Amino acid sequence: MGEIAKPLRLVAPSTEPAFSGVAPVSQDVSRTTLKAPDRAFTEDATGASHDRDSSTVTGFADVADRSLHASIARFTGGLSPAALAQAYLDWAVHLAAAPGKQILLAQKAMRKAIRFGNYALHYASQGASAPLGIEPLPQDRRFAADDWRNWPFNMMSQAFLLQQQWWHNATTDVRGVSRQHENMVQFGARQILDMVAPSNFPLTNPEILRRTIASGGLNLIKGLRNFAEDWERAAGGKGPVGTEDFLVGRDLATSPGKVVYRNRLIELIQYAPATSAVRPEPILIVPAWIMKYYILDLSPQNSLVKYLTERGFTVFMISWKNPALDDRDLALDDYRALGVMNALDAVDAIVPRQKVHAVGYCLGGTLLSIAAAAMARDGDDRLATMTLLAAQTDFTEAGELMLFIDESQIAFLEDMMWEQGFLDSRQMAGAFQMLRSNDLVWSRVVHDYLLGERAPMIDLMAWNADATRLPYRMHSQYLRKLFLDNELAEGRFVVADKPVALTDIRVPVFAVGTEHDHVAPWRSTYKINLEVGGEVTYLLATGGHNAGIVSEPGHAGRSFRMLTKRTNERYLDPDRFLVAAKQHDGSWWPNWIEWLGEHSSAATALQPMGAPQAGYPILGDAPGTYVFQQ
Repeated sequence: MGEIAKPLRLVAPSTEPAFSGVAPVSQDVSRTTLKAPDRAFTEDATGASHDRDSSTVTGFADVADRSLHASIARFTGGLSPAALAQAYLDWAVHLAAAPGKQILLAQKAMRKAIRFGNYALHYASQGASAPLGIEPLPQDRRFAADDWRNWPFNMMSQAFLLQQQWWHNATTDVRGVSRQHENMVQFGARQILDMVAPSNFPLTNPEILRRTIASGGLNLIKGLRNFAEDWERAAGGKGPVGTEDFLVGRDLATSPGKVVYRNRLIELIQYAPATSAVRPEPILIVPAWIMKYYILDLSPQNSLVKYLTERGFTVFMISWKNPALDDRDLALDDYRALGVMNALDAVDAIVPRQKVHAVGYCLGGTLLSIAAAAMARDGDDRLATMTLLAAQTDFTEAGELMLFIDESQIAFLEDMMWEQGFLDSRQMAGAFQMLRSNDLVWSRVVHDYLLGERAPMIDLMAWNADATRLPYRMHSQYLRKLFLDNELAEGRFVVADKPVALTDIRVPVFAVGTEHDHVAPWRSTYKINLEVGGEVTYLLATGGHNAGIVSEPGHAGRSFRMLTKRTNERYLDPDRFLVAAKQHDGSWWPNWIEWLGEHSSAATALQPMGAPQAGYPILGDAPGTYVFQQ
């Protein structure tokens, strides 16, 4: 999940649905062959199974409908036409029945035309020094170059920005339109406007024109070559240009360690100590399985794993398997049981009689919260602390991703995954790119294909291109139970036949949000203050979902705010937090290390690597085998 664009690639999903059962856990086998069950099943929103073959007619109808929807999804990028139609019909009908809103929009159009005319008159007399009729939004850098202040490009950009503002007015505040539909219509209008912006075309972009004249058109030739190269690599299933210079195990994920446990879903890596003594309490990191685990062990200079081991902590990390067709029926609870709990059992055996500092990143943090709540409910007190990095536990304000979350859209995605057996990483990439199409799509088109330049590959971009899949059943449950129904925050999420409550979590919590997170907005992650029953330290860092977490000391331009809410202290809302929390320059990592130290014992002798006597022998070197699965 991330801030950096993933390349869009053509996908040809399988047209033959495959179903499989659940294989037993294996310590010694890296890949388990699954046996297909006698009869296939489908699953409803509650997770209940239904025999699809109980009625031949019903079974045929179900297969026909799902297959049609899956075929449509190939052409829509996974977006449901029905969901879009509902949103636009809701908006159009209510706007048609709102003459007052129509008059207001006509007035706004007239005022914007007058403002445009005034700017044209001022420009005629004052030239480029004339004040603009409308300023771009702070994050909009398309018209930042000085050339955009000269005729005729200034008129183009001003007309576009005024039109963009008018469409925002037209698609918002229409009485009677649901919030979900309003957001979808506004999002759709923004996508169309971003596509037709004058900055995207050679004849209406002064920067491209100047470069073309200066180079004799060489930039366009280079851009065409870049486009052909990208197309060829995408068609061949290769990563973006430059990813070959960032190989896992050589350039990325290089922290020394050993694989000490393996089952059908995870490998557990124990990292080698970097100090002569270590804290007794180990750290277990649960990364998201939407991407590969090594976001927290990138290059040596920005590896969080390396930073922790150099400060005297024993670190374990889960490396998730990249699911395939035979993993389609892995459930969300399988990720908890086979992932978090099995890893915790291994850590407990290797470092016995010590509580664990558990760390969860993004979706891994959500899963860790579920596991911690179930542990607290059942009297399992093996956790010393819990750290959540850009992780949500309440999904009522889950940002623009909620544009793709309603019954119609989820059903459409389920049908697409039903046929494939998983959600492909390329399909996820399309959704994230659309959320920030201005930055992740069109700016790249201009930079790579029209200006003929190539941005240098960096480690974070290379990691972002190393994508994974999501199994059908797990992702369906994740979308329905967490996003759509918000069961975890409302105490209705069931683990082992009983609901769990986040308020049962009483261990100290350290939660990190990032200011420009489009995946887990910081105001959403801040709700952890309302949900757990113990002390919460909340830290708000600059940057986005990935770069705000990978924020090593010395990284230029980084800062953060931090406050601790004690168990009996009053709640501060997010706006008051911004006022009360002092801003500090630099990385947040040292402050987290200090917090971990306050909740740890004094350093002692080194911990062993693995525990063969307890059934956890060393199975190989880090980064293991699962990280290489494509």
